[in-house]
Amino acid sequence: MLEAGTDLSYASACLKQGKTVAIPTETVYGLAANALAVTAVAEIFRIKNRPAFDPLIVHVASLEEATPYVALIPDLVKRLYAQLGPGPITYILPKSQRIPDLVTAGHATVGIRIPDHPLTLALLKLLDFPLAAPSANPFGFTSPTTAQHVADQLGSEVAYILDGGPCRVGLESTILDASGDKLKVLRLGGLSLEQLEVAAGRSITEVQLSSSNPQAPGMLTRHYNPGKKLLLGAFPALLANHSLERTALLTFKDYYASFPIQNQYVLAPDGEMSTAASRLFAGLRALAQLDVDLILAESLPEIGLGRAINDRLRRAAAQ
Repeated sequence: MLEAGTDLSYASACLKQGKTVAIPTETVYGLAANALAVTAVAEIFRIKNRPAFDPLIVHVASLEEATPYVALIPDLVKRLYAQLGPGPITYILPKSQRIPDLVTAGHATVGIRIPDHPLTLALLKLLDFPLAAPSANPFGFTSPTTAQHVADQLGSEVAYILDGGPCRVGLESTILDASGDKLKVLRLGGLSLEQLEVAAGRSITEVQLSSSNPQAPGMLTRHYNPGKKLLLGAFPALLANHSLERTALLTFKDYYASFPIQNQYVLAPDGEMSTAASRLFAGLRALAQLDVDLILAESLPEIGLGRAINDRLRRAAAQ
């Protein structure tokens, strides 16, 4: 494993030198660099092999610290942040001229996030610039939720991994477009639609889940490739329609007695959606390492975090 630890001074020094550092958040690990330095941001795209049309999220330590990087912060966003932040939500806002176009893929808006992780918040407070940080994995593949996942996928490309332990939420942030008159969800994530609606005091009917010209990360139809063919559907119908030879199962809360237990990964033995979300990417990785050709994934109920989990699985199945 490449160098990893909890040395904030070393991590901040690397970032000040224009290097990339993997950072922990409550959602997934991010590949971070100085968001104001084009050459540093370009390293993110190079390391991830990420297309330049896919924008990055900018991380700051508080909503107030986002002020220099946005044209305005609407009152509604301030109210949402008072209830939900820091946390797994990214706000799409009109950007200021300080944010390079490379970060936003030429869009007039920027995604602002305040992560809920003590190490990364402490790191941000040591810096006089924000951090651009997509997930710390090669583009299109499964997002990392541990420092080891980062090391396994990015090798020695990263100057340092700030090891904050396993990610608590395990799904990327929910992205909310608050740049216009209406609220629009651009990506379902670690904050459920129900939680967001309660905090906003209104229903949110516009949910856009994919785009060929994305305004925010995680909107492409094909993403989260586990390295094996994956099919998503309702169990047991999906099992009945496919051969189980050289097959692995990703299930919601139950093992299937008629199938080898070593080829099964149960996301939430306790039946909790939050548990399933936190274990999703680790489960995909575990099954992809088995000597199988196919992963059959069980659809979760389309409520709460189940929507975001199913969204990730649909994209994984679209490879």
